[in-house]
Amino acid sequence: MKKRILSTSLALAALALSLPTLKAEWKPSSEVSRDQIIEMSQQVLGLPDMAVKAREDIFRIQVLGMEWDVGGMVYEPEDPSNIPTDPGGNKIGMFLIHGGSGDHRSQDKVARFLVGKFGYKVVTMTYPGRLYLLDPSRDWPGDTIKPDGSVRTPIWNKDKLITQDQYEVLEDRSLQNKYGTLTLACAKEGTEFYKRMSGWPMAFEAAGQTLMNRHLPPGEYSIYIHGKSTGGPFSLMLTQRVENIVGVTGMESSPFGYIFRVQTRSSGNPTGKQYGDLPFNCLHIRTWRDRARYMGPEALMGEGPEALMQLPTLIEQVFESWKSKTTNPNFKAEGPIHFGSTHQLAEMARATAKRLDLSTERTQELIERYVGFSRELRGLGVKPVPPIIFGMAQASADHTPEKYREITLPMFAAMDPPPKVSLVAFKAGIHDLTSPEEDLPMGPFPAVAKVWHDAIMKGYYADYASRWAAKD
Repeated sequence: MKKRILSTSLALAALALSLPTLKAEWKPSSEVSRDQIIEMSQQVLGLPDMAVKAREDIFRIQVLGMEWDVGGMVYEPEDPSNIPTDPGGNKIGMFLIHGGSGDHRSQDKVARFLVGKFGYKVVTMTYPGRLYLLDPSRDWPGDTIKPDGSVRTPIWNKDKLITQDQYEVLEDRSLQNKYGTLTLACAKEGTEFYKRMSGWPMAFEAAGQTLMNRHLPPGEYSIYIHGKSTGGPFSLMLTQRVENIVGVTGMESSPFGYIFRVQTRSSGNPTGKQYGDLPFNCLHIRTWRDRARYMGPEALMGEGPEALMQLPTLIEQVFESWKSKTTNPNFKAEGPIHFGSTHQLAEMARATAKRLDLSTERTQELIERYVGFSRELRGLGVKPVPPIIFGMAQASADHTPEKYREITLPMFAAMDPPPKVSLVAFKAGIHDLTSPEEDLPMGPFPAVAKVWHDAIMKGYYADYASRWAAKD
């Protein structure tokens, strides 16, 4: 055992090369070529594998007068002495938030890799309602739309399931150019469904805070947070609400909702309507169309217009891909935060305030709190946004270097105070970070992980951590 630990430590030291003094400014490369990705991936894949232990953590919290069943997974080395420390002397913990169609299981491969190769302790979470609590496998049964006309709905509390009489199923074509026809389950006012659809943002905040406090406590761990796609705005939201989050390790991660709203508008929507502007009480029920809106652009960027010459094959691949993913939740309520819809967030707060019979003053406070989930917090004594790395894959439908340079980076620079932000374009990969390619058995992710590790160990986040600790 001692020999294996020693070989792992030496390999990690060699991977990080010689660490410069923290006064030297280290930044990731703005572009990583495919050849570099292959070389970096081989280096990381060649590291010794540490034994990993994992356990699920499901618990109940009380938020807004309701009980919510939430949870995630906790991964760590079997030998806890393998957990490395960052330049500030704290153990390295990573908190991973999944994308818009999944649950914490979609981060399992990434989490095990980060623990097995680098020794970090990793915690993942599932958005409230996304976990199938009625079966230990967590696999959702059947398809999202059932033969009887009912649809799959969240399980926010396993003792209070949503029934078909609580919603109306509608079709929406207002965003058809990008999403096709949307199937919506719109909660009826006064129902359990309606109460949960207006209250889940507060449950999300509390779930993330609770998981990190339980497993990555301040004073022992520095937390580096990653949110995939839809998880990006939620990871950024949590950075100012959890004291020991010291850095954002982004890859295919959306920015704060109000920034992503501008990015999406720049894509050219003739109606001006955004996905997040759908009524807050309407749950989007995903279908094969959500696979098509990724696989179409990925085929175009990977093969060019010639991809359309094989359209029947592409259509078949879309349906096959969808069929393989129906055990995932495949519904989404998170649009108002993801797309920074302040109007819908305010309506959610008003609905919650009405249910709780809040005063006018407290209702306004709740509205401000809900709207605040979509942007950075400002003011005296507010924890600043920590340093960020934004990474993007070569064939990314929603994240391009051009949009980030023209829109995202200037909007982050306008914050008070502005956080340190770096943009890294990886010249390989798709939105699914671990999807294999030629010479890349885990896609670009091992190279992405090396960039994250170098950023942690070479002090990219260290100045912020030390300044915030001193301020405390």
